[in-house]
Amino acid sequence: MGRLQPVLAGVVTALVGFASSFAIVLAGLRAVGADGTQAASGLSALCVAMGLSAIWLGLRHRLPISIAWSTPGAALLVSTGPVPGGWPAAVGAFLACGLLILTAGLFPPLSRAIAAIPKPLAGAMLAGVLLNICIAPVRALVDVPALAGPVIVAWLLLHRFARRWAVPGALLAAVVAIALTAPPGGLAGTTFRPTLDLTAPTWSLPAMIGLAVPLFLVTMAAQNVPGMAVLTGYGYRAPFGSILRATGVATTLAAPVGAHAVNLAAITAALAAGPDAHPRPERRWIASVTAGAGYVLLGCGATAVAGLVLLAPPVLIEAVAGLALLGALSGAVTAAVAEPDAREAAIVTLVVTASGVTLLGVGGAFWGLLSGWLMLLLFRQRRTTDERAGAATGRAGTDDHDPGSAGPGPAGVEPVELPVPAEQART
Repeated sequence: MGRLQPVLAGVVTALVGFASSFAIVLAGLRAVGADGTQAASGLSALCVAMGLSAIWLGLRHRLPISIAWSTPGAALLVSTGPVPGGWPAAVGAFLACGLLILTAGLFPPLSRAIAAIPKPLAGAMLAGVLLNICIAPVRALVDVPALAGPVIVAWLLLHRFARRWAVPGALLAAVVAIALTAPPGGLAGTTFRPTLDLTAPTWSLPAMIGLAVPLFLVTMAAQNVPGMAVLTGYGYRAPFGSILRATGVATTLAAPVGAHAVNLAAITAALAAGPDAHPRPERRWIASVTAGAGYVLLGCGATAVAGLVLLAPPVLIEAVAGLALLGALSGAVTAAVAEPDAREAAIVTLVVTASGVTLLGVGGAFWGLLSGWLMLLLFRQRRTTDERAGAATGRAGTDDHDPGSAGPGPAGVEPVELPVPAEQART
């Protein structure tokens, strides 16, 4: 069992990583202009790129480096919608994102700058991106109640009694509903043969600013940086630059066939790096390599899976994706409001991002982050001015105090330190 344990952990990592979020990827690719064939091609390309990257990094560094697609990035595609120039422009943005990730791996100051984005703003931007897609289950329950109802009920029951299987169970319920309600002959065109559809990328400034840059930022802030934190938490010193270079190259090469972003895993990283993979940390790299091989195999069958899922109304697929991302939304909102001094700036970021506004062809994620940053800068300048004024007032007021005064209170009265409530002490 000791030799098989990391192999089994790798199989579970691949299955959970694929089943829990592939619907989000399909919904995102369709949202930015891909047709059914192109979306299936993107899903297959992502699986293969993830798998080969994980195998390469695991064998090279002998570390459990799990690779995944950018789930927050796919949610960003859903919230962004069609970009000027259509699907070829979106592919150009994917390619630019890959080059940015590669550049961050070649120039460490860039990756450090991304990691230095204030956590409240990063969390708020992610929350704004996720909010619209997390509302999809409600819309689906109104638009297609016969299909969405069983999916939501399955998710609720499994979330209560077997939380790990809640999303796969909801997805299975959706697949059953799709199969039962598909039109006659609707499955006839489904093939198990992997299909890769090559698209020549085009370049446009709105797509670069409105999609490529936000996709890069959300992938770095919500996937790569937390993924490194998971590995560090388990005692591994992973080479961040090498990971960024590998995933940047993988994204760049896979972008013309529809892959939006490949990155370090954050959610499933613990499955391969934790003690459940193997009691001995130096043996856990086998789990990530096995997961990589599993992703390559899943990529070969992704076309058939996508063909079945894409028969459903888009709102149903978005509903499954929204259920899968509720936990991520909760974590993003918590990070956004965790620091009182940055709370208002974070809320501005969240509101502008969630609004879905498009200005000058640029989507809401970019404007949300920019608005929050300007708000944070403004309030920091105001606090600095207030602190200086307060310090000057304090210095001027010391001459008026009674020499026998022990502090700012009445003369001769010692100040009393009030106890801090337990709730505040924990924050």
